[in-house]
Amino acid sequence: MSKVLIVEDSEVIRASVVSALRSQGHLAQALPDGTDLERAITSSQPDLVILDVMLPGGRDGFELLGVVRKLSRAGVLMLTARDEMTDRIRGLSQGADDYLAKPFAMVELMARIEAILRRTGAMGSSVTIGDLTVADDAAIVSRNGTTIDLTETERRLLSQLAKHPERVVSKTQLLTAVWGYDGYDENIVEVHISSLRRRLEAHGPRVIHTVRGRGYRLGTT
Repeated sequence: MSKVLIVEDSEVIRASVVSALRSQGHLAQALPDGTDLERAITSSQPDLVILDVMLPGGRDGFELLGVVRKLSRAGVLMLTARDEMTDRIRGLSQGADDYLAKPFAMVELMARIEAILRRTGAMGSSVTIGDLTVADDAAIVSRNGTTIDLTETERRLLSQLAKHPERVVSKTQLLTAVWGYDGYDENIVEVHISSLRRRLEAHGPRVIHTVRGRGYRLGTT
């Protein structure tokens, strides 16, 4: 779960970005201008800061970029209504990680955010199976942008399956990895797999398949 700070004067854009980030399992905080930027960075220590270039209040995004770089090692994504080469070069040369012109598609913004978080090490690796995304240790699980809540046992089961995508994982392997002992009744695996399936299939087609006599496989077919 990464922390993202958005500094954007448009209330519509702020609300849309915050909603999209939270749907992906991130913590999101938004400011209408740079007045409280220093305090927000110090208190929340964000992993990524999204800065609008043109802001009210006397300090534009380029000036605030300098503030971020003095106080934090967070990634920085610049937003602007002007897609001029000079602005992009200026932002990148002053330490921004990426630059996106308005209007933008939310899916592109989310992709750029995740790319920055991966490069800066704020987001671990993830496995994608069709429309299902499983982050490290299944800390965040989502389908089509919707975050799915799992129990601790379900999370650990899915994590083990996600470590071996498209490969069969036996019940004994799951018992050892999740419960720490392979002497338990294998029915306990079946019960929790059934519960996990119901949660995942509420948002899409089946991705956990039973391989008769062998175990389970996480895959699209």
